[in-house]
Amino acid sequence: MFNNILEFLQDKLNILYKNSLVLQNLDKLVLPLILLTFVSSTFMGSEIIGVFALGVIFLTFVKMLVTPKQKFSFRAYEVFLLIYFMIVIVSLFGSTLFALSLHGFIKTFIYIGFYFSLVVYLKDNKKHIPLILGTIATCVAVESFIGILQSTMHLDEISTWQDTSNINPEDVISRIYGTLQPLNPNLYGGYLVCGLPIVMGSAFYFLYKKYYKSEIFALICSLTVCYAILQTGCRGAYLSMMLVFGLVFLISAKFFWKTYKKIYVSIISLCALAFIFAMTFVNSLRLRFLSIFAMRNDSSNSFRFNVYHSSWQMFKDNWLLGIGVGNKNFREIYGLYMKTGYDALSSYNIYLETAVESGIFALLAFLAFLGKLIYDTFKFILHSENITEIIFAASCITAICATLFHGLVDTIYFRPQLQFIFWTFVAVITSILPVGDKNYQQ
Repeated sequence: MFNNILEFLQDKLNILYKNSLVLQNLDKLVLPLILLTFVSSTFMGSEIIGVFALGVIFLTFVKMLVTPKQKFSFRAYEVFLLIYFMIVIVSLFGSTLFALSLHGFIKTFIYIGFYFSLVVYLKDNKKHIPLILGTIATCVAVESFIGILQSTMHLDEISTWQDTSNINPEDVISRIYGTLQPLNPNLYGGYLVCGLPIVMGSAFYFLYKKYYKSEIFALICSLTVCYAILQTGCRGAYLSMMLVFGLVFLISAKFFWKTYKKIYVSIISLCALAFIFAMTFVNSLRLRFLSIFAMRNDSSNSFRFNVYHSSWQMFKDNWLLGIGVGNKNFREIYGLYMKTGYDALSSYNIYLETAVESGIFALLAFLAFLGKLIYDTFKFILHSENITEIIFAASCITAICATLFHGLVDTIYFRPQLQFIFWTFVAVITSILPVGDKNYQQ
């Protein structure tokens, strides 16, 4: 039905398309806005980032209306995403705080709209995948260099959620936070973890293309990002970085295990030893990492446990459709459940947050979307012979898995700096995966 309506509109507007150079070259306007969305995310506020993203969505909407033979088509995991979005709409109209929930819904609409806009763009412009991912990798690398500069400057602490009561002052890590707005070490750590697989993937890409100088530079940038992650003091980022290394090890084994087994194992072992060495002999890092397992003895952990408990109570009272999407809406309702002195902007778990905001069925649809996406991507990686596409898909799915893993203990996933690159990675995978039962061929 939608395609029939779209075809009717395209026929009526065809005369405009034929007589307008702008309408015939909308993709040339879309690409700069996509790249500006990533670049602006490193130092601008949410409103400015959203303006660039809205520009991408608007131009894509115009393109769909006027360009002949443009049609809607959805993969299985996209169907689950649409179901999730429709449940969010129902949750919006069922919210007791409609105005605040509407604000959160608009953000959700922009994020998902940006994803579908990228899918439409990449369908006709797969050649620009290296440019798009390269821009993200460059932004992440630059942020990591900025973080290293901050670490040498011994900046004043801006995060209040680091328990220093049982730590010597000289062993307290000076947490870096980059230039992301708002300045926050956890947001910065999550951003670096989400971008790390793309920076590492660029090294594999340059190696495959035999651009050895570029590969060496990419490796240096990868090490820089890893060091910056350690200096953020973000414990969720530490665990997610370990997951990144694990996935890179498993995926790259497809290419290196048989031929370069000894060299491969040596390199992986060296990386593992370097991490263990840092956690063993650098007191500030070791104490910060071990605080993960301190449970209630660490104030940050204790705070999260209190938030989890209160959020669970919120979910039980609003399990069907939730309270409405958005952190502003969450904070208002959370005040009725929180323990005194433990105010929170979110539930510090993206899955619990989704259930609280939009209900159990939204969570199930979201999980089904992620599960099918991850399954299809790894199936492609295992069976495809197109090395370039494998590198792109593997880099993106590793970044997605790392972000989702970090989401178990934080909700920086919902910040625009992560949302836009997260959905970009999903769009890149969508543009690469074969349609239907198409064979995996080079």
